[in-house]
Amino acid sequence: MAVVYLGLGSNLGNREANLHRAIALMEERIGTLLKLSSMIETEPEGFCSEHCFLNAAAAFTTRLAPDALLDETQSIERELGRTQKSHDGIHYDRTIDIDLLLYYVEGSSVQLSTPRLKLPHPRMMERDFVLVPLREILDPALCPEL
Repeated sequence: MAVVYLGLGSNLGNREANLHRAIALMEERIGTLLKLSSMIETEPEGFCSEHCFLNAAAAFTTRLAPDALLDETQSIERELGRTQKSHDGIHYDRTIDIDLLLYYVEGSSVQLSTPRLKLPHPRMMERDFVLVPLREILDPALCPEL
């Protein structure tokens, strides 16, 4: 059994409902929700948009390996209306964004670097919209650098 920390964001439609729907689908497909942070409103970062984001972080237990977990979160994104993924520094408005931030097995952080997935998330330390909610739910003993 692993514990995964996820970053969530939405800046289109009913943002709060989008986040809650994503969480419900993850509970069905990924595992048990352990903790959910407060939701914070943030300005878009890295691109121009008139739509502010609602961001949160969630911790789940899961039996899924990181690649299978990524497949499920991307499937949920598509199901909830996400049509374009960010790539090469180009970002888009989105109904939902689910990022795998940290993945722990028996209390140890999994380090992974593949073309599809990097763990821990390589840019999370640069993003307050990720760090603020993550710090709210993360056990400081797991990741003291946060």
